[in-house]
Amino acid sequence: MKKGLIFIISAILLIGTLAGCSGGESVQAEKTKDGKVIVDFWSFWGSETRRPIIEKIIEDFNNSQDEVFVKHTYLPWGDIWTKNLASVAAGNPADVIINDINSVAQRAENAQSEDLSKYIDESFKDQFYPHLWETVMYGDKPYAVPFNTDTRLLFYNKDAFKEAGLDPEKPPATWAELEEYAAKLDIKDGDRYERVGFYPLWGSIGAASWMTSADGGKGFIQDGELYINTPKKQEALRWLLGWKERLGEKTVQSFEAEFGSEQSNPFIAGKVAMWVDIGTFYTQIRDYGEDMNFGVAPIPAYEKGSGNWSDGGGFVAEIPKGAKHPEEAMKFIKYLTGQEAQKYWAMKNYDNVANKEAAEAVVNDLKGDDKYVYEASVKNLDQTQLFPVPVKYPDYQSRINPHIDSVLLGKTKPEKGLAEAEKDVEKLKRK
Repeated sequence: MKKGLIFIISAILLIGTLAGCSGGESVQAEKTKDGKVIVDFWSFWGSETRRPIIEKIIEDFNNSQDEVFVKHTYLPWGDIWTKNLASVAAGNPADVIINDINSVAQRAENAQSEDLSKYIDESFKDQFYPHLWETVMYGDKPYAVPFNTDTRLLFYNKDAFKEAGLDPEKPPATWAELEEYAAKLDIKDGDRYERVGFYPLWGSIGAASWMTSADGGKGFIQDGELYINTPKKQEALRWLLGWKERLGEKTVQSFEAEFGSEQSNPFIAGKVAMWVDIGTFYTQIRDYGEDMNFGVAPIPAYEKGSGNWSDGGGFVAEIPKGAKHPEEAMKFIKYLTGQEAQKYWAMKNYDNVANKEAAEAVVNDLKGDDKYVYEASVKNLDQTQLFPVPVKYPDYQSRINPHIDSVLLGKTKPEKGLAEAEKDVEKLKRK
């Protein structure tokens, strides 16, 4: 009898838990006691740093008007998007969700998000960086609003530059200079490296970024055309292989085995003299670098005048398809992506926000190294590209990456690897 009762109670608790995770909790009450419409907002911001910030923004919004009450539902990274799709399919989604910026068109194509054009006018987009607004468009209509983004910079150790006889105020501007500087910054004890000047696949950057840089800023897919197996991208892969040959596989692996974050980050620890990362990497230098003397610069160009290209990502605020309170949800999104909330988010998170005026206001309010790095990251957005997933080539990256990995492992020649990658992506094309 007791076992049966325990089973029933357990089943009830499990059903309740699943309902809460799938968004069922959000429809238990449509309005607060004082008549405000409840908007359920899903995010993955649950850390000790970010959760208080987003909840302060929500609190400020709730106190700013008397029509809408936003309730924050935290879901872990990864789980949030799986559960979003399940809740849309079940007809019981959240009202607002934070989602990936590069896949907005995919969700619009699959009827998983709401068309927002009915809630905004043409001038609304002027608040945001143009390259970010482009990512939310599908069929000439917006299906999300940009929230934040990122960009990559070259961080370099100024003291190491001085030791190597390099001008600390003149970071490398081209790939050729990058190689030259790296060789001077290397420190060896016999055959063993004590410090590596630079390695292009360490930090927050990958082979695809260098391939894009070599190819005049062209991604793998541009205006519906494939630019995978191009001479410049082949050249970039050969260039990357050259770095590994110079250092040796053993050196690369031994350094990578010791990589960590904070004090264990190889740049902060002084084991690597130049390092590519997103702007927020500065917070690790600030907090754990013990007054490290560093500089930041754009990623070196393939050659002079070819562009200091960087790639970026980010997130958007979106209304899932079938949300029960889209008008009220849009009121919150407008606040969330407005200047006041965006400035607060940026100041507290040191994050690149999508709202232009907010980003510029943050630059004006910061001082010292905080201002130096943030201003550099904002300026770098002019040469930062996003590569939204084309609806005709869904999941194309998973077709390309194994071929690039094979080339970098020395198993395939660049020409063959990229030719096979292009064939595999072509097979994905939707008519």
